[in-house]
Amino acid sequence: MQLSHDVKPRYFSLLLLACCSTLLAAEAQPGDAPQLLSVKKIWDAAPHNAFTDLARFNGQWFCTFREGQRHVGGNGSLRVLISTNAEHWESAALISEEGMDLRDPKFSLTPDGRLMLTTGGSLYEGKVHTERQPRVAFSKDGRTWTTPQRVLDKGDWLWRVTWHKGLAYGIAYNIAGSLRPTNEWTVRLLSSEDGITWRLVSRLAVPGRPNEATVRFLANDDCVALVRREGLAPDPDTDAWIGHSTPPYTNWNWHPAGMQIGGPNFLVLPGGAMIASGRLYRPKPDTSKTFVGPMSLEVVKPDLVLPSGGDCSYPGLVWHEGLLWTSYYSTHEGRTSIYLARIRLPGQKP
Repeated sequence: MQLSHDVKPRYFSLLLLACCSTLLAAEAQPGDAPQLLSVKKIWDAAPHNAFTDLARFNGQWFCTFREGQRHVGGNGSLRVLISTNAEHWESAALISEEGMDLRDPKFSLTPDGRLMLTTGGSLYEGKVHTERQPRVAFSKDGRTWTTPQRVLDKGDWLWRVTWHKGLAYGIAYNIAGSLRPTNEWTVRLLSSEDGITWRLVSRLAVPGRPNEATVRFLANDDCVALVRREGLAPDPDTDAWIGHSTPPYTNWNWHPAGMQIGGPNFLVLPGGAMIASGRLYRPKPDTSKTFVGPMSLEVVKPDLVLPSGGDCSYPGLVWHEGLLWTSYYSTHEGRTSIYLARIRLPGQKP
C-alpha cells in the first residue's frame, strides 16, 4: 500500500496512538494480579468445617480439615477427603481421639513416600487451653492411618511440617501455659529424621506473641518462614514476620510482612517466586477475608481476595499443572464450609 504525503503524517499518528493504547490496555490487564478461575464448595457436612490443608499424593487430591460443633471447644475430628479430578470428592478417613479436640491438620510427604498428617490435640475450659500437644499420623494410601502419636511436650504446637533433603522441619510455638496480657510466647525451629523424634535447630527471636508458622526452602537451600503474631501490650503491632536463614538455620533475619495474617501459608514456585495466602483481617471480625498474593523476603501483598467472609481462611496450597490450587474454609454463605479455588498467577504458564 502506498500513502500520499498528505496522508502519511496522519496515518502514522493514528498508528502510534493505537500502539500506545494497546500497550496501556495490556498494562491494565488482570493478568498482572492473581486471577480466580473457579471456586467450589466441596464439603459442609458438620456444623463447623474448618482449618484446611491440601495435597497431591499418588496422582490424587487429598484435602483435610477439622469437623466440630464450633470454632473452639468440643471434640473435633479430622476429615480426609479424596478426589481423582478435584471435582468429585469422597471421604477417605475420619480420625478422632476420645475426649480430645483434634485441629489444624497439615499434610506433608515423607521421603519414603508416605503421607504424613500433623495435628494438635487440645483440651479446654471454656475457650482456654488446659492441655495441648502435637500428634502425627502416617498413611501409605491416604485412607488407612496410623493412630495419632504424641510428639514434643505438652504445651507445644507444631503447626506445619515441611520436608527438605530427608529432614522434616517445623516451627513449634508455646504460650507458656498462660494468656495473661503481659505473657510472651516462644517459637522454635525443630527438625526430625522420622517426624516423631524432634531436635532443636534454633530459638527464634520473634516478639509479639508469635504462633502459627510455615517454613519453606529456596533452591539454594535457604529457609524462609512466615510467622503469625498477635501483638503484646502495650505494643499493638500484629504484623506477621518474614524470616530468612542460610544453612544450618541458626541465624535469622526478620522483616515485618506489612500485614496481619492468620493461618499463614506460602509456596516457593518453580521459578523461585513466592505466593502466600491466609486470613486478611478487617476492622470487624465478621468482615475478615481469605487472600492470595505475592510474597518476598520483605512483604506480603493481598492482591486477590477469594469469595469468603467472617470465620474463614487457613488455606492449603498446591502448585499443579501451572495453576495454584487453594483449599480454605469460610462462613460467607452461612454455614462454615470447605472450598477449593483454582488460581492463575501472573508470569506463570499452565
